Amino acid sequence: MRVLHVISTLEPQAGHQLRSLVRRLPYDNEIVALSPGGLAPEQVPVHRIIGVRDHDTAVVRHLRQLMRAGRYDLVHTHLYQANVQGRVAARLAGVPHVVATEHHLGAVTRPLYLATERLGQITIAGSAAIADRLRGWGVPQRRITTIPKAIDPAEYRFDAALRGTTRARLGVAPGVPLVGGVGRFEPDKRFDLLIRAIAEVPDAVLLLVGDGPSRAALERLAVIEGVAGRVLFAGAVAHPHAMYCAMDVFASPGQTSFGLAALEAVTAGLPAVYGSCVPLAERAAARAPVPGTHRLSQDRESLPRALRAELLCLAERGGTRLPGRSAGARYDADHLASAVGSLYERISARPGRRFIAPLLAYRGRFGRKNSFPLPGSSVRNA
Repeated sequence: MRVLHVISTLEPQAGHQLRSLVRRLPYDNEIVALSPGGLAPEQVPVHRIIGVRDHDTAVVRHLRQLMRAGRYDLVHTHLYQANVQGRVAARLAGVPHVVATEHHLGAVTRPLYLATERLGQITIAGSAAIADRLRGWGVPQRRITTIPKAIDPAEYRFDAALRGTTRARLGVAPGVPLVGGVGRFEPDKRFDLLIRAIAEVPDAVLLLVGDGPSRAALERLAVIEGVAGRVLFAGAVAHPHAMYCAMDVFASPGQTSFGLAALEAVTAGLPAVYGSCVPLAERAAARAPVPGTHRLSQDRESLPRALRAELLCLAERGGTRLPGRSAGARYDADHLASAVGSLYERISARPGRRFIAPLLAYRGRFGRKNSFPLPGSSVRNA
């Protein structure tokens, strides 16, 4: 089976999810990225078609040409921009089977999304919360399946030598406690709470890994709180493994995320304090919490108190690393690939669609410059 994956961006974390997936799928995989940057997977052809809007007809036209030339059996789109444009292009190209994955849903144009959703066969929701939101929008249950995000534990195993070199590169002395956070710098990630908390954790250094629109505000906050000398901004990295090895405690205070970074951290042997992590919360609710994890409350003192407690435990262990832990096989990359592969097989067993009835009325307009057959605006969620 020839499969073309269309993704808005190969930047973390969705890009890493896709790289992990295609390495395990037993198909002839190719990738199209709709933005520059990001780490391309080895031994998988990667095309770049760069667009600036979610209803960019030039991107749709180039995607359609690529899909026709490649004669793909299935197109799998990832993230909002790719889901909108990739579904349209796949139907125009006559690709018989179209699958989409929603890794997250932010500020998207709902009418545009729903209009193009009907051009696919099924949407994979990366979490139960995303599936609930799609159903709330009116997407039929039969067109939604939930396959949770996952990680490859082998990619995050602790490496003592890598820890030493990374801390030396960051300028962190061997005995200094290092608290870390990983993710895109956006308001809902609440890295501001981490900066305020580190002011109440004497001698510890805070390492923030990532980038985003909130970076300048976070840097200013560190100055205001008087901890600028104890907050390191590492920037975005292609893979966070080395950063996890350098850390002593992982913290994720946001209350709205799936919590993939927290899973990576505990796999790397870190104690983790978190505001939201679906897999870890499931284990806690089942009275089988993952050792070395602590869910934060809404109390303002919860985060600094948890960090102080974890650093005290670290001192009592003599700096010894915790063993790598898991939230269960359901969140393993092998399970993800198996579930997606089974879905492909079920979808491809059905009769395919070679035309796009919902767009036939727009045939005369589609080629017009800067026009798009569906309503929408320029909203990016990649």
